[in-house]
Amino acid sequence: MIVRFLRLALMLFAVLAIAACSRPQFKGSDLTGASFGGDFQLVDHTGKARLLSDYRGKVVALFFGFTHCPDVCPTTMAELSAAMKQLGDKAADVQVLFVSVDPARDTPALLAQYVPAFDKRFVGLTGSEAQVSAVAKQYKVVYQRQDQADGYSVDHTAGSYLIDRKGKLRVLENYGAGPDTLAHDLALLVEE
Repeated sequence: MIVRFLRLALMLFAVLAIAACSRPQFKGSDLTGASFGGDFQLVDHTGKARLLSDYRGKVVALFFGFTHCPDVCPTTMAELSAAMKQLGDKAADVQVLFVSVDPARDTPALLAQYVPAFDKRFVGLTGSEAQVSAVAKQYKVVYQRQDQADGYSVDHTAGSYLIDRKGKLRVLENYGAGPDTLAHDLALLVEE
């Protein structure tokens, strides 16, 4: 009986060890199996209607920001650009999407100047206030306009989401994770 129990315990341990080895070890927060996220439709910086599902087959880095952002947004976009350079040929299998949380100012024309300046392959997305709000809610992104003497700013969630080739939410990268972490996790998803 004890020998049988030990064999069963060893088999269970082996199965768990194999399962642990087969799951990617992300540096960001693993969201595999999350019940939020999903497909959406907005307008890209060329004025074309785009679905998230248009990018199936690619790994997507999804970031919510705005063009007048003084620090978080340009830093994140620069880190994503550096990560793409680190990926080399694998970058062809990655699509970076920048969703504006300031659709009042961030027109497709403005996004066309801002977003591709970081990398010509990056795509800026916008829509009506209601559309952007719905997508933000879908991804648990919080943003709020803050009036200031010289106009306004927008406080917003600063993390980036990584979505696998099948359109499933997989990783949350915290603001300031850096290009090395982003490239590592993007490469893991590209190689799946």
